Amino acid sequence: MASVLDIGVDLGTASVVIYGKGKDVVLNEPAVIAFDRDSRNVLAVGEDARRMIGRTPSNIVAMRPLQNGMVADLELASAMLRYFVSHVVGKRLIGGPRILISVPSGVNDTERHRLMTGLFETGARRTQIMERPIAAAIGARLPIGEAYGQMICDIGGGTTDIAVISQGRVITSNRESANQIGGDQFDDAIIRYVRRKHNLLIGELTAEDLKINIGSALPRNEQFYMEITGRNLLTGLPKVMRITSDEITEALDDPLHALLETIQAVLEQSPAELLADIFETGITLSGGGAMLTGLCEAVSMALKVDCHLADAPQECVARGCGMTLENWGEYGQFLSDRRKRR
Repeated sequence: MASVLDIGVDLGTASVVIYGKGKDVVLNEPAVIAFDRDSRNVLAVGEDARRMIGRTPSNIVAMRPLQNGMVADLELASAMLRYFVSHVVGKRLIGGPRILISVPSGVNDTERHRLMTGLFETGARRTQIMERPIAAAIGARLPIGEAYGQMICDIGGGTTDIAVISQGRVITSNRESANQIGGDQFDDAIIRYVRRKHNLLIGELTAEDLKINIGSALPRNEQFYMEITGRNLLTGLPKVMRITSDEITEALDDPLHALLETIQAVLEQSPAELLADIFETGITLSGGGAMLTGLCEAVSMALKVDCHLADAPQECVARGCGMTLENWGEYGQFLSDRRKRR
């Protein structure tokens, strides 16, 4: 009989992370799919599709089916999710996995239902959804079941989910906020900055490389450099230019301030007792966007609250879903639908 994993899935805007019960993280791939525009046939998924961004002929599109925390193309999002889950689960002879999934907060109920329905096509015997801040907090190993305030800030590609949690429930959050900031907004800010200052047009992959390799939320003690290639907007020809880490810090100033304002707004909405707890325990950052150099220090300086980065921050949501499957008696009560294991 084939061994079938129960899996926790983080369907993010920028990446899909899957945690296999008893096996830790088994997949971490870009949330990108490439398809033929005319036939809608899927050509590549994940890292293979990501490498095609900006390099395809007109009839082939490489895109992220989730953008800004919302589903941009439900059909492609479902196809991508089925591909990754099938890749992890493999051939099924008898039965199927239980799947606990977390999706961005901008995904509406209809889209959630469609995505979960699509998972049954992979052979899943049961699918459930976990709120993203709860999953991230569990994955970061915060004691969310206590009557004590914990603050999690999960910075994804398209959105940031910020929540104050007590007794396993979200007390205050930024769910209704129109000010959505994520890693994509950081990348866009870099693209605009390089275009405005150097008359150089660069793509989103180059902007992301700049952010990861030399980007920082605060000025560095030591200057770093990176050479990039883009299109000179004055001549229309390719041009190589050296960009400094201080320039990237300057480029990130606006989205960083927007993120800090959103965190502060959630703090201001929190009950006084929980706010006192947070000032004692600090703010936990998770998500791929939280790995920006100097971000924890910038949050601490601006808000006068201790801030720390979770271990393996990009994996926190998937790990939280997987840990719930592994420790149902402890964490199953925190599911939004409150259904019990059968």
